[in-house]
Amino acid sequence: MEHAAAVLALLASALVLTGSASAALRAGVADDFGTNPDQTAWFFDHLGELGMTENRVSVGFDASDPTTIQRRELLDLYVPLATLRGVRVVFSVAPTRAKAITETPGSVGAYAAYVALLARTYPTVKDFIIGNEPNQPRFWQPQFGSAGQNVSSSAYLSLLAASYDALKAVDPSIRVIGLGLSPRGGDKPRSADNVSTSPVRFLNGLGRAYRASGRKKPLMDELAFHPYPDQDRDPLMKGYRWPNAGIPNLGRIKQAFWDAFHGTAQPTFAEGTSSAGLAFRLDEVGWQVAVDPKTAGSYQGRENVRPTNEHVQAKIYGDALRYLACDPTVASVLFFLLRDEPDLDRWQAGLVRADGSRRPAFDAVKSALADSGGRCRGSMRGWRHTTRVEGAKVKWPRRLGLPARRLSLAAVANAEEDARIEGVLVNARGKRVLRQAGTLKAYRSMIVRFSTRFRPGRYTLRVTFTAAMNPARRSSFSAPLRIAR
Repeated sequence: MEHAAAVLALLASALVLTGSASAALRAGVADDFGTNPDQTAWFFDHLGELGMTENRVSVGFDASDPTTIQRRELLDLYVPLATLRGVRVVFSVAPTRAKAITETPGSVGAYAAYVALLARTYPTVKDFIIGNEPNQPRFWQPQFGSAGQNVSSSAYLSLLAASYDALKAVDPSIRVIGLGLSPRGGDKPRSADNVSTSPVRFLNGLGRAYRASGRKKPLMDELAFHPYPDQDRDPLMKGYRWPNAGIPNLGRIKQAFWDAFHGTAQPTFAEGTSSAGLAFRLDEVGWQVAVDPKTAGSYQGRENVRPTNEHVQAKIYGDALRYLACDPTVASVLFFLLRDEPDLDRWQAGLVRADGSRRPAFDAVKSALADSGGRCRGSMRGWRHTTRVEGAKVKWPRRLGLPARRLSLAAVANAEEDARIEGVLVNARGKRVLRQAGTLKAYRSMIVRFSTRFRPGRYTLRVTFTAAMNPARRSSFSAPLRIAR
């Protein structure tokens, strides 16, 4: 046992050095298939041929049995072999029940002790994702309180903070990876189904809870995010409208994180083209595809989505790797899965079909990684936080020079995020004559209307937007108005 522990410790040191030696984009899969001893060799051989170096493995937390490592007999075999094959193992540790943390007394402490136990048991594993999609009711409940307020983000904060402290106490070099956010959420607490929270609003709630807690330490070293498409037939760069986000909307998540945490002990995403700061781990990426009729016998059940086709998927996967390699904040991309699940009601986005045959995406990913080595072949894309309201604009009345009489002036305001609107009319002496205020929903027009009898003279119409997610972000627009005699 002492010899085995020494070997594991040596492997751990080697893995840390390997992981920090290069800023190239890492690629891999989120798939437990390789933990099956009968498939481990096949799994590693395919990762090696693809040029992949990372595998996310799910490890459940059972609140009713919090000191027993789930599937330990498989992990005991798999983890050392993965390390010897040069594959970085990432543990994704999620409660086995959606209400496990919120309804089980002492569960936060028990979970933190559990991830610490995992870290001590498997010292070569340096990457831990805390929970999975806490903005989705399938994995975390409740999402909202009785008054309709979000409660999942503040409850998850307690779990993340306790886990960060527990893991760092075991080994300060461990990377604590937060959230595993779903790209979408409805923000409708009274909805009949899928009562979920959008990623932007979840981060906003997490930041508010963090500030209210008085914590003076970070929560995470990386942010896990699942940038699935809205529909499997969507092209790579379609993305989502605010407050949801996909691959082309990563800047929206960076901004939401900055809004939530700037000025605190929690680092935010690097600005410009620097790689210093918080990083993304895109640990679930996938476009589901229709089954090739030649392999239909390897599947059962009925498809539950409108999938894309294999050749489109292949192009998307190759393009995604090249595109994301040019974002310095993306540390790794993991495709979900390597090999299809045979039940059509589940997941078919693998690089390999259920019968073991390869999809065109296999060669597309292999080629993209071989050609680039995970490095950007063009210009790195920089990002900087904004202090303004995204997409804010105002359409002024057509005529702003009018005779003195009772009249109505209407300006039309729009923005690409929720905002508070204030419209004011100021006279030549700078005194506010009229004021209108209201709430603007993203992508919807709001009319700011003034209706009164004006005295002759010069005025200024001013419309100010204040971002709903951060009152410090504002955009203001003004136009002169002359009332003739």
